[in-house]
Amino acid sequence: MVTYSIIRKSQLEGAHRVDAEYYQSEYLENEKVIKNYKNGFKLLGELLKRKNAITGGATPLGAEYLKSGIPFLRVQNVMQNYLELDDVVYISDDIHNGLLKRSKIKPGDILLTITGVSYGKSATIPEDFKEGNINQHSVKIEIDDKVISPEFLSTFLNSKFGKYQSDRKITGLSRPGLVYTELKNILIPLVNLDKQIEIKNLVKISNDILKQSKSLYFQAENLLLEKLGLKDFKPQEDLSYVINFSNVKSARRADAEYFQPKYKKIEEKLIRDFDAKKIKSLDFIKVTTGQYSEEYTSQFDGKPYIRGTDLLQGTVNLDNLVYIDPKLQNPTKKAKEGDVVVTRVGTIGIGARLPKEVEGGTISDNLIRLRFSEEALSSYYVCLFFNTVGAQLMIRESRGSVQARLNQETLREIVLPVLSKPVQQKIADLVRQSHEARKKAKQLLEEAKKGVEDLIESH
Repeated sequence: MVTYSIIRKSQLEGAHRVDAEYYQSEYLENEKVIKNYKNGFKLLGELLKRKNAITGGATPLGAEYLKSGIPFLRVQNVMQNYLELDDVVYISDDIHNGLLKRSKIKPGDILLTITGVSYGKSATIPEDFKEGNINQHSVKIEIDDKVISPEFLSTFLNSKFGKYQSDRKITGLSRPGLVYTELKNILIPLVNLDKQIEIKNLVKISNDILKQSKSLYFQAENLLLEKLGLKDFKPQEDLSYVINFSNVKSARRADAEYFQPKYKKIEEKLIRDFDAKKIKSLDFIKVTTGQYSEEYTSQFDGKPYIRGTDLLQGTVNLDNLVYIDPKLQNPTKKAKEGDVVVTRVGTIGIGARLPKEVEGGTISDNLIRLRFSEEALSSYYVCLFFNTVGAQLMIRESRGSVQARLNQETLREIVLPVLSKPVQQKIADLVRQSHEARKKAKQLLEEAKKGVEDLIESH
């Protein structure tokens, strides 16, 4: 059925927009519901701590990311109501307190992503986050917390009432973006503070459970390394070493990194102490790459398309999934629960066990898939091995000077120790508990978001 909206000329002039997209019926209805809220509403700009309390970040020209220092948050670190810091990068204290002084972040600040396909995600900086900074793809918002709770506001921005407003204000086709000066015009319903506190508590409980999830995963990593005798095993990285020409010829490699003795020492230990075998010798493991696609569709019309950027803490982060048309799916590249995938381009060796939620989706071509029966080997165990020891061995096998790449043939050269079933089970139980805790945390955040929507709709 065709839908249409009738707009007065005065409305066109006030909004400075004449495109039909801006006046979609759902956007107009969304605005109407908020404006009719029983306690009234205010513009976001009226709730700010001070006049210019919406600040964009930047990436200084020529700045290098560090392994430690001041956390520098990018779009992939900002999720819906929580921060994901597993792959956070760092900047120097000089840049933090110099060029990027205005975009410093602190507990209570609200972050909102403003560019790319992930625009419109919002999270409040938690109390245990000491200090950090943001790049140009996010803004920080400082509000008067005596009037509105930061956690409530970030939840509202993630809800359909906030997201519709973000969608409506988006500009640009090739790279969509929110003009952060326009964000001051977002409508915010004035929900009672006691109800806001209920939402705030759900967000905080969720974040505590996420910490438990990370702790369980860390325990699983420690147990694996302990059982492999690698917990305190730190092979020295030699500054110089001699390799025979015959070794170069045999490996068909001449790069120094490949012949670093530390990799050989790890491999030899796994073979000697655990009878580790190359994956190509384990014929019950089927290895293949994924499918290339740049044509995405909506979640309702498509199937999940799992990319390397979606892998997190041994599983798939469902927050930023994209979807492809089922008619475009290659049947041999479809995902199945229990498949183990690893990244093969760029950052090599990030692994994940595919959960039930993405079954029937498609694995992207920047991943390699390993499929085997759970009776033969625990998928949780294999995934954790790839995310720890195996990652180092995969980095060794990767090729490419500009961008590292790993193919399925070189992955088959990786040695895999098969520990006893009881040990695999202990490791798998910890990883499974970690994943379940993460899922519970996400459910609470969804509950908080639904709570905000119900409060606004029940007026």
